[in-house]
Amino acid sequence: MAAHQHDHHQHHHGDDPERFGHDHAPTRFGSAFAIGAALNMAFVLAEVWYGLASNSMALLADAGHNFADVSGLLLAWGAAHLATRQPTSTRTYGWGRSTILASLINAVVLLVGCGGIAWEAVQRFGQTTPVASATVMWVAAFGIFVNGVTALLFMRGRHGDLNVKGAYLHMAADAAVSAGVVVAALLIGFTGWHWIDPATSLVIVVVIVAGTWSLLRDSFGLAMDQVPAGIKLDEVERCFRELPGVIEVHDLHVWALSTTETALTAHLVQDGSADSQALISLASKAARERFRIGHSTIQVEAVEAADGCGQRPASSL
Repeated sequence: MAAHQHDHHQHHHGDDPERFGHDHAPTRFGSAFAIGAALNMAFVLAEVWYGLASNSMALLADAGHNFADVSGLLLAWGAAHLATRQPTSTRTYGWGRSTILASLINAVVLLVGCGGIAWEAVQRFGQTTPVASATVMWVAAFGIFVNGVTALLFMRGRHGDLNVKGAYLHMAADAAVSAGVVVAALLIGFTGWHWIDPATSLVIVVVIVAGTWSLLRDSFGLAMDQVPAGIKLDEVERCFRELPGVIEVHDLHVWALSTTETALTAHLVQDGSADSQALISLASKAARERFRIGHSTIQVEAVEAADGCGQRPASSL
């Protein structure tokens, strides 16, 4: 065996996208993005029209939120399409990172919009302008249908792609929010308490912030090369240490190439009892099947060569 083995292995995906963590969102969800964006844009226009006609801040607030969701759907769709483009000599990983940036931008835009909605709602508490509660109720009821249908379009892929998960959560939350607007309209009709309308707007803000916070946290984490959710680095290291002949693991890194693809690099020190090529194959297979990591680059080092590895912690062996 050579004193220093510097073997790299790049694994390419097989035919099972769910198994290997490669969702191909534009292929599987392109029509969902298109239908969802069209339905919600039509609903936004209806909400603005009837919100102005009925003088309902809650309806206008929901229209603003739904418009942000339309923009988010389009942005996520565009990023997912870019992610399918082939790598080039200048973008060796392709455009996969655009899906992470799209999720991050969507989360930030939604939170900024929440601030505007909350401010306007507070201003409305001191006003006594009547609200056409019947109009609000029927428009919001239609919103339950629109958002519910859109959420169902993304339900199947919510576990495999942060973009699709974001779309699903937003649409499901919107359906719940629209239901809240219906309830508010009914209460105004029965009680005449017009403060219920801006109060509902504030509840909408709370729902949006609660649903968006995890998207912001996860998107920011992936943008900063955080280990993707669902993968624990110590478990990956333990898995590699259990492979035949491996006595040490160092320079282990796991990060997201996109919202659907994960990459790994690692140095494995072996005692010479196992074939390095077989070890690389075993490590790549373990990463793929146990952690859904589809892009693995494994470097195998002999004990003597590991002593000179610049990435090896001083405390090792």
